[in-house]
Amino acid sequence: MKKFKIALLIVLSILIVPSCSDDLDDNPIASSSINDFIWKAMNVFYLYKDDVPDLANDRFATDSEYNTYLDGFDTPEAIFDNLIFQPGVIDRFSFLVDNYIELEQLFAGVTKNHGMEFGLIFFPGSDFNVFGYVRYVLPGTDAESKGVQRGMIFNTIDGVQITADNFSDLLEPESYTIGLATFDGTTITPTSDTIDLTKVEYTENPIFISETLNVEGQNIGYLMYNGFTANFDSQLNAAFAGFASNGITDLVIDFRYNPGGSVFTAITLSSLITGQFTGEVFTTEQWNSDNQAFFEANDPNRLINLFIDETRNGANLNSLNLNRVYILTTRSSASASELVINGLNPYIDVVQIGGTTRGKFSASTTLYDSSDFGRSGANPNHTYAVQPLILKSINVNGVTDYFDGLAPDTELFEDYSNLGSLGDINEPFLAEALAQITGSGRSSQRPFEVLKELSNRKAMIPHSDELIYDLPLPKEFLKLDFYK
Repeated sequence: MKKFKIALLIVLSILIVPSCSDDLDDNPIASSSINDFIWKAMNVFYLYKDDVPDLANDRFATDSEYNTYLDGFDTPEAIFDNLIFQPGVIDRFSFLVDNYIELEQLFAGVTKNHGMEFGLIFFPGSDFNVFGYVRYVLPGTDAESKGVQRGMIFNTIDGVQITADNFSDLLEPESYTIGLATFDGTTITPTSDTIDLTKVEYTENPIFISETLNVEGQNIGYLMYNGFTANFDSQLNAAFAGFASNGITDLVIDFRYNPGGSVFTAITLSSLITGQFTGEVFTTEQWNSDNQAFFEANDPNRLINLFIDETRNGANLNSLNLNRVYILTTRSSASASELVINGLNPYIDVVQIGGTTRGKFSASTTLYDSSDFGRSGANPNHTYAVQPLILKSINVNGVTDYFDGLAPDTELFEDYSNLGSLGDINEPFLAEALAQITGSGRSSQRPFEVLKELSNRKAMIPHSDELIYDLPLPKEFLKLDFYK
């Protein structure tokens, strides 16, 4: 039987952005060498390894048989696709990249961005023509300087009607012109107004709004949080210090446009909301059978994620000790957003308002072509990396596998003809939460046709909705001889 002895060390931190791109050697590297890295990384870490026969530890009897298998795939993409379990059905989120530097920048919140966050919606009664609506505008961007505002409608790019077939191509260039329109809930009416937009490299602060509202004599915190980006955890802690100093009695967290991110940041936010559960189980982890067995035998605490009372750098959390939180969601709310909801549900009253979430409960990590799959020592001749699902998260009551998403307690949909201003007490989603908090009765929302969403800006960025496994592990972790 083939003997693979691979010393494994999961990366202590995978969200390190290099100051400059690594120089690649001019020497070409054979696909079979990259294929070897991909197979070994998937064999060791892939959550669904047990369901993929080609990843079995005893799959190959000899080195020659293994090498023949590797040579049977012309590209790294081909072998990776062969190793995914029920792609698009069970595994919707594992992926391979050929440039991990761009991936690291994405995970750090850096993208090419003109600052207009938008959604794309099908025209009423159509499955083809599409219009865009502005969700929010990022500060200090081209869109802000051009006067783009939430609620604006556009239906053309460079004079071409947006459709289900062309939207990706139209919105890909670094510069383009949007053609504005109006929408009365029934009809899209183009205007003659246009806005030119240009993308530049931009780092988004996920804390878009953090404010205390005084409603009927109650101080209520409102946090619009648009991504679980690890390098903004200190600012998140500071925002909660503000809530605490203002003496808020209730908190509304807006995850409507939050695709997710860091697992550790999700634990941090959940611990900021609470604080009374430090040291208790937030979630547990389930890995593939090999890794699960190792953990259970050697380090069972590794499978348990606890509520915490400190940030990554050791600062005390400004926790609120709340017994209830209101969370606003849509289908764009994913991964770490769902982890917060699912992890908190057994402990406090989580009131979910809006739409059903995406349905992502498994975490992934970046694996590089190095002796321990870490960033240090990565093969300088290529920038391929794999981002496989490596574990599923389970709350303390055993809830996981929410493939269809987490359903709200109160269902609301966005009315694109009447979005309202984010943070305003009359904005429909926030108004509903405030009405429930103050007991003033359910907020009224006029009847409107619920339209189908095609996509949105962040969804068009590959891999923007990852649940990123970035928890520290013991240095002695994982020296496994599965392959004797």
